[in-house]
Amino acid sequence: MARPRIGDVFRAVADPTRRELLDRLSAGEESMMNLADSFDMSLPAVSQHLKVLREAGLVSERREGRKRIYTVVPGPLREISDWVGHYQHFWQTRLDKLGQHLRSKKE
Repeated sequence: MARPRIGDVFRAVADPTRRELLDRLSAGEESMMNLADSFDMSLPAVSQHLKVLREAGLVSERREGRKRIYTVVPGPLREISDWVGHYQHFWQTRLDKLGQHLRSKKE
């Protein structure tokens, strides 16, 4: 399978339902039926969300007989963390400078 593009990973986690699916799977693998029972949507809709996550490389699927079992694959989330980390440093630097400026005006 080709490595997912970072844009695919961002698109996948942009949806709150898919983020909730990832949260559920971070506790351990689950069948699609168990996952679907937790959502107020049709089974095909949950299946489509899982497909987007699978194509982004965020979950893996295996079959046990007729069941589909999903497991979270955290690797692609590292790219998001790295990207956000860059901006976290940027904003922290800006806030530190603002704090210094405000303290100098106070004195």
